[in-house]
Amino acid sequence: MPLSCERPALVWLRDDLRLSDNPALTAAAQGGCPLVIAYVLEEDPALRPLGGAARWWLARALASLSAEIARRGGTLVLRRGRAADIIPALAEEIGAGAVHWNRRYEAAQIAQDSALKATLRAAGLTVESCNGALLHEPWTVATQSGGPFKVFSPFFRASSQQPVRAPTRLPPVLRFAPPPASEALADWQMEPTAPDWAGGLRAAWEPGEEGARAVLERFLAHGLAGYAENRDRPDLENVSRLSPFLRFGHLSPHQVVAAARHAEAAGSAGPKDIAKFVSELYWREFSYHLLYHFPTLATTNFNPRFDAFGWADNPAQERAWQRGRTGYPIVDAGMRQLWETGWMHNRVRMIVASFLIKDALVDWRRGEAWFWDTLVDADPANNPASWQWVAGSGADAAPYFRVFNPVTQGEKFDPNGDYVRRFVPELARLPAEAIHKPWAAKPDVLRRAGVTLGLTYPHPILDHAAARERALARFEAIRG
Repeated sequence: MPLSCERPALVWLRDDLRLSDNPALTAAAQGGCPLVIAYVLEEDPALRPLGGAARWWLARALASLSAEIARRGGTLVLRRGRAADIIPALAEEIGAGAVHWNRRYEAAQIAQDSALKATLRAAGLTVESCNGALLHEPWTVATQSGGPFKVFSPFFRASSQQPVRAPTRLPPVLRFAPPPASEALADWQMEPTAPDWAGGLRAAWEPGEEGARAVLERFLAHGLAGYAENRDRPDLENVSRLSPFLRFGHLSPHQVVAAARHAEAAGSAGPKDIAKFVSELYWREFSYHLLYHFPTLATTNFNPRFDAFGWADNPAQERAWQRGRTGYPIVDAGMRQLWETGWMHNRVRMIVASFLIKDALVDWRRGEAWFWDTLVDADPANNPASWQWVAGSGADAAPYFRVFNPVTQGEKFDPNGDYVRRFVPELARLPAEAIHKPWAAKPDVLRRAGVTLGLTYPHPILDHAAARERALARFEAIRG
């Protein structure tokens, strides 16, 4: 049926909490219909619930988005429950002629959206879904035989040859329909209160579109130059910290690529830095490519040989890892950064994941679940793909024999110990040559630094050299 511009268009936001460069919102606005913008806090057993840190972020993001929509004269409508029930009911309630949303890529979400499209179209509504999250849809990048890529390099070559659209702008004035009743965000109780563990998150982040722009601008001004050389250094500022903003869609990857290209044209960063930064965005694309084609990525070994791997059941070591009390300073610094800020430097993520999987022999799925609960950027594609990569069970995975040495990794990537000093302050007075292996320091060095091993800082919970040999033996047993 033809779309009447007097009937409202319902825009259903999900992981795209922004107004600029939002294809679904732009399409609805360009149709000329009055808009109703809604967010559904989904309570559906088929969908993976958000972890605690992500729920905190979402609460702040929705408050920011609601304020931005209000400044434009509209209302963000909040509902809670099963989207399969709420969206058709809300469309009927407002007399919608069209429903717009941006696509998601988990299997349960795809099934939900497909069923909703059929329901809404059967009711006579126009339904349009858009790509608001990725540079390229997962099904548009394929091998010569038409299958999915399983190795990053050829995926990158193929996908980076495809054109990337320019970001779009919303009309300066949005036309809103009278809003239906909305639930109160405070009633959802997504932020912690007893205890309130989110103080560090509040100090570290400003969720929302405005916060995203500020972080992007700061990175372009101070972090992009030197990115290729220094991005693995957690003690430096050559990382973007854009991951949670991309996760919740406060920025689109198209906006990030366009900003990086603009910086290159302006001469504020060199081609090497730009190329490396853009390639990291394609690692995100690759993770979603894998998730779409291999939907059990978070729960099943991509390489089935790892189904026979002999994981250890060692809750004491796992708990020490979670608390940042392993006795290996670079590992502990990373885990404490995670707990304090809800985020961790990417190089350190690899180090701590390797320690849990290969030193402690804890199943990668347990580490993935911990990150899912504690990361503000907990992503359904990046998180499991990265954990499987470190485990050696994933696509284009690190070789099974790659076991990160937490001492040499610390000495290489935090050479002065500044990162460790920031997050493990009890070691702050140790000299650089001792800070990554305090158990090897002379007694007088420890004494001057105020460090008493086993009291102010733990002894190592395991011997890395022995743990490495144990891990290699278990990996060898499943090689076939």
